[in-house]
Amino acid sequence: MDEISTSGLLMILAILIFISAFFSSSETGMMTINRYRLKHLVKQEHSGAKRVNELLKRPDRLIGLILIGNNLVNIAASSIATIIGMRLYGDTGIVIATFALTLVILVFAEVTPKTLAALYPEKISFPSSLILLPLLFVLYPVVYIVNGITNSMLAIFRISPVDNDGHNLSKEELRTVVHEAGVMIPKQHREMLKSIFELEKVTAEDIMIPRNEIVSIDINNDWKDIQKQLTHSQHTRVLLYRDTIDDAVGFIHVRDALRLLAKDEFSKANLLRAVREIYFTPESTPLNTLMVKFQNAKERIGLVVDEYGDIQGLVTLEDILEEIVGDFTTTMQPAHSKDVHIQPDGSILLDGSANIRDLNKEMDWQFPTEGPKTLNGLIIEFLEEIPQSNIGFRLAGYPIEILDISDNMVKTVRIMPERYVPPSASE
Repeated sequence: MDEISTSGLLMILAILIFISAFFSSSETGMMTINRYRLKHLVKQEHSGAKRVNELLKRPDRLIGLILIGNNLVNIAASSIATIIGMRLYGDTGIVIATFALTLVILVFAEVTPKTLAALYPEKISFPSSLILLPLLFVLYPVVYIVNGITNSMLAIFRISPVDNDGHNLSKEELRTVVHEAGVMIPKQHREMLKSIFELEKVTAEDIMIPRNEIVSIDINNDWKDIQKQLTHSQHTRVLLYRDTIDDAVGFIHVRDALRLLAKDEFSKANLLRAVREIYFTPESTPLNTLMVKFQNAKERIGLVVDEYGDIQGLVTLEDILEEIVGDFTTTMQPAHSKDVHIQPDGSILLDGSANIRDLNKEMDWQFPTEGPKTLNGLIIEFLEEIPQSNIGFRLAGYPIEILDISDNMVKTVRIMPERYVPPSASE
């Protein structure tokens, strides 16, 4: 070293610090690169992505290579800095060189390059792979020995150094990815994806048409009344029953009824022969399961029953699809449902039979959905009695005024959304 001038040593030191920065940035870039984007680029035959993917197949070897290079460079830099310090300041230069080199390495060879690599992992790791891949081949014997020792130590804890594709996302992690996607995924598509994730949390009971709203026909009615109901039905499938809906016969497709009418074979006996078998499903069936069952059974409609086998409502494939894509409508302008009536003063009149989940989705409200399914049921559960008209209270932070009570049910309520107060703030 005595033959080399101080300026020459300073130049060598600068080169070593630059190489140290290269190894540091390469390590961070390789470890923080998006594995899913990397897989996509590999499928697109991106040369840089293919090199990085090859290196990441054995992360133990990659880390071993980088750390061997980084430590060699830093130790060499420390030795040269010590020589420079002693030439300039004598024995005191050892202390000065130690602190000065520590600061320089932290700033220029560690923090700055690693921060840059964390922000732009692809721009750092792809070019770095051009050097690291052949360097791994050259230094493989050294890397092999070092990895053999470290892997033996890892084996004691039953840890494999091989990348076993441990980057698979859980449902919650995938949901977070969709939430954080921002402008990368259109809002409508993002909402659809989030709805798909929620299917397993929503049951048939949550979306079913209540039994009192099922469009059905009593087969024991006068035949002319049956004809009139079928010909004026707004639905393609109508439930037939005897005396009570719990004695359901089956579904009749209006198309089949019209075919019988066209052939002049429209009679009660022929109508009963044309009914289709009823598909029953428990009210607790998750929608993702129900959709698969509909698909396997080639069904589009079913009756929801409780634990005692009593019919509670009706659910269709369209109801499930609406949970994913939103309500189907024939108009371009969004309209409120029949249960919601916006008033000029900003208040909202609601039907007590309105489904809570539908209200939350339509109005972006936060009513609890764990208990009762309708607004009437939620109010009665909250008050623990059938209330009187013209009383007001706050439920889940929303000021509610009961306007109409009939048949022991809350028929109409008024809500002032602009006066909403979060429950935590109102306590």
